[in-house]
Amino acid sequence: MKLAKRITETSKKSYGMYEKARNLPGDTSDVIHLELGCPHADTPMPIKQATIDALLRGDVHYSDMRGLPALRQALAEKLRTRNKLDVTENDVLVTNGLTHASFAAFFALIDQGDEVILLAPYYPQHIGKIEMAGGKPVIVDLDRKNFSIDPAAIERAITPKTRAIVIVNPANPTGRVYTRDELSALADIAIRHDLAVLSDEVYEEIVYDDARHVSIGSLPGMKERTLSMFAFTKSHAMDGWRVGFMTAPADAMPALIKITANDVTHVNTFIQAGALAAVSGDRAMLERLVGEDAQKRAIVVESLNAMRNVKCTSPEGTIYAFPDISATGLSAQECADRILNEARVVVEAGSFYGAAGEGHLRVCFGSESKERIVEAMQRLHTFFDKL
Repeated sequence: MKLAKRITETSKKSYGMYEKARNLPGDTSDVIHLELGCPHADTPMPIKQATIDALLRGDVHYSDMRGLPALRQALAEKLRTRNKLDVTENDVLVTNGLTHASFAAFFALIDQGDEVILLAPYYPQHIGKIEMAGGKPVIVDLDRKNFSIDPAAIERAITPKTRAIVIVNPANPTGRVYTRDELSALADIAIRHDLAVLSDEVYEEIVYDDARHVSIGSLPGMKERTLSMFAFTKSHAMDGWRVGFMTAPADAMPALIKITANDVTHVNTFIQAGALAAVSGDRAMLERLVGEDAQKRAIVVESLNAMRNVKCTSPEGTIYAFPDISATGLSAQECADRILNEARVVVEAGSFYGAAGEGHLRVCFGSESKERIVEAMQRLHTFFDKL
């Protein structure tokens, strides 16, 4: 069967080390998975109960294609008060996770041949969507010293074909939380060159210490050009629920609804009741989950820095550490492969996130229990000592 060029001529999606670990022979019950951004915690019970209640009372039929009005109202209130975004419920669209939101955003904005800037190390999933929409990813490295935004590098990459810049904040895989000054510099570039900004903010709630998340769409002049995308995936341990949301300029919303209505009609009706409980419920349940991540972050960072030829800065946000292993003399991929085979721990090679990630590993401390994290660190300590 002849397939469409949008499939045959775009990059094959890779699952990196997860794919290699899944194909290991024999019993793999001893393998510790620190490669996927999959929350270990269970979804809080109030969210589950709200979903069960909605299901039992018969909320099982078609609903508003944009999302339940009560949910969109609650999300708009949250975006106004916590993200400082100037929005109403009419500016909010409920999606099947942030992945769905970004798919709609790229297809609404990108024409054949348009260029889209990604900051590297980048989140790989965005590349496939850009290509399927007919666009060309343009990779711009973050500052190699601390993975901060490099405005001059972005300026050099802009051409007449540039349509948009993608930002992930807090950043996967580096764990950086971009400062207001960094975001203001990027916003200035977007305004001067009339570019859209697609802002992936799935880790917005998972920040530590003195770091503060700022939504770039809240900065002056950015409301009219920013598509801000969010999800309950990481913050509320709802990765399997597939529910997220986005906000966009008023003139873009009809296009986004046209795309989402054609591919899914709308998000599962009773699942949205759980999302409403998540956004409007007691923040203590969210703070508990983030507190658990903070404890595991401390274990991982301290442990990695005690290992031979490993250096690790403490991530300001997300559920990832991004240790520098360049002193080992191994490439990132070789190191990750050997760790899997010799230590039975799965971590991702930094090069999976582009050449700018070479010399690093991404270690997810959110995907396992504290006990398994400690065991993984002990195995890694033994591995690096033997190199």
